[in-house]
Amino acid sequence: MTSPEDGGARRDMFGASGFGDTSGFGGLVTRPPQLVSSPKPYGGWFDAATQALEAAYPSFNDAIERVVVHRGELTLYIKREAIADVCRVLRDDPALRFEMCAGVSGVDYLNDPSGRRLHAVYHLLSMTHRRRIRLEVSVTAADPHVPSVTDVYPTANWHERETWDFFGIVFDGHPALTRIEMPDDWPGHPQRKDYPLGGVPVEYKGAMVPPPDERRSYA
Repeated sequence: MTSPEDGGARRDMFGASGFGDTSGFGGLVTRPPQLVSSPKPYGGWFDAATQALEAAYPSFNDAIERVVVHRGELTLYIKREAIADVCRVLRDDPALRFEMCAGVSGVDYLNDPSGRRLHAVYHLLSMTHRRRIRLEVSVTAADPHVPSVTDVYPTANWHERETWDFFGIVFDGHPALTRIEMPDDWPGHPQRKDYPLGGVPVEYKGAMVPPPDERRSYA
């Protein structure tokens, strides 16, 4: 449940109330993200890395929406049209050298206050400097297009396919953006938060597994 008094924070894991909670989740409070940059200095190598990116990429201020340092991790929120160029600079600049894209994943923040609920998240690794950085691009469900980074990081190929398969983020320029987990004729993108739960029987090794809402009874 949410509370307007504290900015729409979500409380409790399951929304239950009115009785004692022994699960340990009753005190959980998840607050909405603050769409602002972390204050400088960031600390550690984060300052040197962001300064090197700014020096190597003249459009830094136009392309980077915000820089967030949270729990010892650095995340750059990037405008979608700049994602491939930023990745190329991060890969090639000697002071950065993020040579490897370890993965691309999707997130659906259904109630994102910006309206851009679908996020593509890129996890980059510098083997030269032994550093990790996260890039994040957000789009609306009505216009879920993001340029592919497969020309910069070929390892992103299958990851972008999986992110499209589950979240419906369209990676323009991908060489073969087809389903990779779900059947080719599967309707919709099942990890979106508004995708219906249950009700779909699944064939598995010749046996039919009933839909989740029919597998057990709590009566």
